[in-house]
Amino acid sequence: MNKTTPKKTSPVVSKKVLLPFILITSLFMFWGFANAVTDPMVQAFKKVLELSNSEAAWVQMAFYGGYFSMALPAALFVRKYSYKTGVLIGLALYAVGALLFYPAAITEQFWFFCLGLYVLTFGLAFLETTANPYILAMGAKETATQRLNLAQAFNPVGLLLGLLVAQQFVLKNLQSDDIENYSALSEAKKALIRTSDLLVIRDPYVILGLVMLMVFLLIVFSRMPQTKKGTENNTLLTTFKDLVENKKYIIGVFAQVLYVGAQIMAWTYIYQYAEAINISSTNAANYQFIAFILFLFGRAVGTYMLRYMSSGKLLMYFGFLAILFSLGTIFIQGELGLYCLVGISFAMSPMFPTIYAIALEGLEEEDSKIGAAGLVMAIVGGALMPKIQGMLIDLGGKDVNDITILGVTEVNFSFILPLLCFIFISYYGLYIRKRHTF
Repeated sequence: MNKTTPKKTSPVVSKKVLLPFILITSLFMFWGFANAVTDPMVQAFKKVLELSNSEAAWVQMAFYGGYFSMALPAALFVRKYSYKTGVLIGLALYAVGALLFYPAAITEQFWFFCLGLYVLTFGLAFLETTANPYILAMGAKETATQRLNLAQAFNPVGLLLGLLVAQQFVLKNLQSDDIENYSALSEAKKALIRTSDLLVIRDPYVILGLVMLMVFLLIVFSRMPQTKKGTENNTLLTTFKDLVENKKYIIGVFAQVLYVGAQIMAWTYIYQYAEAINISSTNAANYQFIAFILFLFGRAVGTYMLRYMSSGKLLMYFGFLAILFSLGTIFIQGELGLYCLVGISFAMSPMFPTIYAIALEGLEEEDSKIGAAGLVMAIVGGALMPKIQGMLIDLGGKDVNDITILGVTEVNFSFILPLLCFIFISYYGLYIRKRHTF
């Protein structure tokens, strides 16, 4: 009788690298926190500053555009210097961007807030470009994907903390959200409320910036072990050429663009989806909180399943599940459709680290640093696709349910974009399963 046994026998994290593993994985929480705090700000800025859905989506354009702009410079820097230096630069930029919310609230200019987010994500680009390949290198190659999934479990912990802050200290305290017809108020009344609400939005970021400065000082005085320095036999041009010719890597980068786009759409527009069925932003945050719990649970399930199946098969199965939830989100009306939208978070939870590890598998360490930049730049999908979805939601006007398309409101129909993303990701999993052994 055949007995199912775990596929991998090497330890996921050996005792000799346990301390550096804990130090680096703690960083994963920080960009999860920033992500979760920022998602509800799209809806907050929309109400406070009277923006359309597509105009408010500039929050995500700034946030994820910063990743795209800084990922490659960060990778080149880390390739030449140390991981510790890369982490310190990332934390410094993170702090500066968050602290820019203080003058932004004084000026009350939307573009100033977006600038702060843009600089903040310069820091996140440094942190992610450093941390992800470092985690992959902390042990045996056959357990790399499982190890990255384990480290990425810290990300949803940060998401949960960030959402709690957004819900309890921002959304609940926005005066503009408590007024049914805010736009009909006199300019003088709106000015007072706007000033108060922008201060509410400012405070979590300023506190976060101060925390990052303290973490910066902690890292400065800590010993950060490194993997062995690469020989850098390949020139940068040769590295780029090798990556471009690596079909698995190129398709992986595109899959990552679509994944991040789908993730941010599912999390950002949960508020608009809830608005269409008369659920307030504060209550919608409860649904997002459940989504993040499912995301954390899904990471744990995916990490465990990798002991028994290949990365490609795991990606394909979870992709199929995400497709089913997306179809329910589009075509099921009311609260049940909202449940399907929440369920997407479980289905997509292991996708980012799995795609990341698959795409970088087999690369030399120094080449993987540049390859990692491409995968971090892929986070630009979180800037582009929510913007497009916001434009779809605005087809009938500023409300989220002005018109119907294929028998559903435009906000329901707009989730056809995540659906298409998950179809491609499922294909990538199938492609890997058929052509590779991991």
